Amino acid sequence: MDHLHEAIEKLRGLPEKSYPEIFEATKAFKWIPSPGPQTEAYFCQADELLYGGSAGSGKSSLLLGLAFTAHRRSLIMRRQYTDMSALIDDAIDIQGSSDGLNRSSPPRMRTSDDRVIDFGAAAQLGDEAKFQGQQHSLLGFDEVVQFLEAQVRFLMGWVRSTDENERCRIIMASNPPVTAVGQWIIPMYAPWLDLTFPNPARGGDLRWVVTDPDGNDMWVEGADDIKEWNGKKYEPVSRTFIPGSLTDNPYLARTDYNRRLDSLPEPLRSAVRDGNFMAARKDAVNQVTPTAWVVEAQNRWTPKPPEGIPMCAMGIDASGGGDDPMIIAMRHDGWYAPMHETPGHEIPLDSMGRFCAGIIVANRLHDAAIIIDMGGGYGGSMFEHLRENRIEALPYKGAEKARGRTADRQLGFTNKRSQAIWQFREALDPNQDGGSPIALPNDPALLADLTAPTFEVGPRGIKVETKEDVVKRLGRSTDRGDAVVMAWYSGGRRLIAGRLISSRGRKPEVITKKSRRNRR
Repeated sequence: MDHLHEAIEKLRGLPEKSYPEIFEATKAFKWIPSPGPQTEAYFCQADELLYGGSAGSGKSSLLLGLAFTAHRRSLIMRRQYTDMSALIDDAIDIQGSSDGLNRSSPPRMRTSDDRVIDFGAAAQLGDEAKFQGQQHSLLGFDEVVQFLEAQVRFLMGWVRSTDENERCRIIMASNPPVTAVGQWIIPMYAPWLDLTFPNPARGGDLRWVVTDPDGNDMWVEGADDIKEWNGKKYEPVSRTFIPGSLTDNPYLARTDYNRRLDSLPEPLRSAVRDGNFMAARKDAVNQVTPTAWVVEAQNRWTPKPPEGIPMCAMGIDASGGGDDPMIIAMRHDGWYAPMHETPGHEIPLDSMGRFCAGIIVANRLHDAAIIIDMGGGYGGSMFEHLRENRIEALPYKGAEKARGRTADRQLGFTNKRSQAIWQFREALDPNQDGGSPIALPNDPALLADLTAPTFEVGPRGIKVETKEDVVKRLGRSTDRGDAVVMAWYSGGRRLIAGRLISSRGRKPEVITKKSRRNRR
């Protein structure tokens, strides 16, 4: 390692014309990082590093190079074993032969200097559990955005070494996500990837983060900013993002690979060639809600609701305790307040209904309608407690029969969930008369939730993907999106059949239960 470090130091700042001489001088080493971002990533001190962002930046090579030169036991993951062959071939090239390679599943290579490199995959949620308890000081993900967030966070929990002098680290090598599956990477590395993050970071800057008991990341001041929950202390870990590009890779920079990247269709070109994390996602063909519509609604949002507009509805996605939070979406006509989240571990199981009902009442204003998700069974005790105290609540059961139709009256819906989600989609449509009235808080998780469901059209009308299928596909629940949709499904609003209610030029008013009573 000392010899490699000395060689790298000599490479810093050398002109490109000297590369052939450098390669000749360092050919005795099994692997050496390329000058620039790959070298920076090799020596990066972050506990968790996101590297790459665009094709040809040497992402896979970095993972193998660290495994061959800096760690005794490494685990390198791809989502599918069928994608592993090229990575193993590269490992054979670095080793100089296939000696020490066992190709049986999962493949393993033992190097000539007695290092162990395991190659793993997790095609389905739950496959990651096969690596539980296995000790590795390096965990490397090749194209991490192809994994589910739950899989990544599970595997991160087992990175360790019995050698107190050996460094442990996690490397996430990836291009930007082009589907909803990988959108979780943006909030995880928000200081570098989220253009709206209030305190942005530059590539290579170390930032510190604590993950709370419910799996939510909290950015903190530094390594000593220890947090405590339920009497247990949580120490921060460091993260950073180091971008790399094709021009940083001396092996590919002179080839015609860049022309191939130029020919890719958008938004894949922006993702793979340009490393644009925020603009690279491509909507699925059968995605219910266009991503651009949600982004527009978030751009319309203001910190305060429109003047004089009361709270009209509260959508409640109930919690079953444990890791499952309770989410409340509070709507003032088309304006939504930031999501109110109660962590699952704070909800007492022996008094869940009373506790959650109290939170609803404490946040309710203006006789707002209360809509509670009853589908999973968790909302029952909360609903009953409200009713016992003469507080009206509306049960929402997504599987029930739907009676509504699309705005053009052409199609019906297979169930209430399909109707609710589709009608919220229609409310987001910026092309309707007067534009969309919806204003949503700038919440990356909410954006991901609302754009996750897909749909199909059958004999009974529009059928939106079931929540169970969405959870299975994403590895998480879309609680925020569900709460927002429920809050729109019922309660007062000034929109009826897509038109603003107004009279002789007067300002439209919000139609609530109370205003209806006053008109009688």
